[in-house]
Amino acid sequence: MTVYLQDRFVREAEARVSVFDRGFLYGDGLFETVRAYGGRLFLWEGHWERLVAGAGMLGIPLPGTGPALREVAGELLRRNGHGDGTVRIQVTRGPGVRGYSPRGAGPPTLVITTHPAAPLEAPFPGPWRLRTASLRLWSGDPTVCAKTTSKLLQVLARAEAEAEGADEALLLNDRGEVAETAAGNVFWFEGGRWCTPMLESGGLAGVTRRWMLGLLGRLGWPHAEVRRGVEGWREVEAVFVTLSSHGLVAVSEWDGHRWPADPRIGRLQEGYREAVRSILSH
Repeated sequence: MTVYLQDRFVREAEARVSVFDRGFLYGDGLFETVRAYGGRLFLWEGHWERLVAGAGMLGIPLPGTGPALREVAGELLRRNGHGDGTVRIQVTRGPGVRGYSPRGAGPPTLVITTHPAAPLEAPFPGPWRLRTASLRLWSGDPTVCAKTTSKLLQVLARAEAEAEGADEALLLNDRGEVAETAAGNVFWFEGGRWCTPMLESGGLAGVTRRWMLGLLGRLGWPHAEVRRGVEGWREVEAVFVTLSSHGLVAVSEWDGHRWPADPRIGRLQEGYREAVRSILSH
């Protein structure tokens, strides 16, 4: 497989990053995962916007412009034969001296990789089984607006869920409110409307989450961003997860409570496909 490292395309086996890179040492970096269909990037603008905001917060200069990185990503998909795939763009602060201080670190390290994924018309994955993680997010985390490479909490939560036979972990915050899943955002239907946690609950501002809120508005379906604990899930009629790699995935079970397939989720999945088809047709 070919990867893009700094400013050139190289074979995966030839890619080299310094052992003193702060992304390797401290998770001092950012990444975005972008879905591609037919060689075209879906929701690119949202991912680029979040990458720019995160880099600004961390004080990491981005090595390239949005149009330039988009072009590189498209070419990398072509070289690897991953027209239907995912693109991971990772930027770290680069190599530095020992210690937490970022003073003198750099230049930033840029790595772009692609991976194959199912075509648009393939069935969506799932349904998934969720388990509530024992670990908690801090709702006041100032870095939550950025998709940082420091994801140890999510790694441990996913490992815990998988050990219990589940597909994904649900994360609560320090107040016991639903925040997000390890890899995405969660939506549920309750009280005649679709709900998703407020960003103030500590979840990442997902790009697909934002798109989904827009779709619900265009469909005229009632929806709201709310605060909610884990009690009373028998009142919930349907649940799904949004994430860039899969779009949206239905949930069939959450901590032992089960839901049948819901046609409303199927309609939203078709809305996702329609949006991608629109991009591919232009």
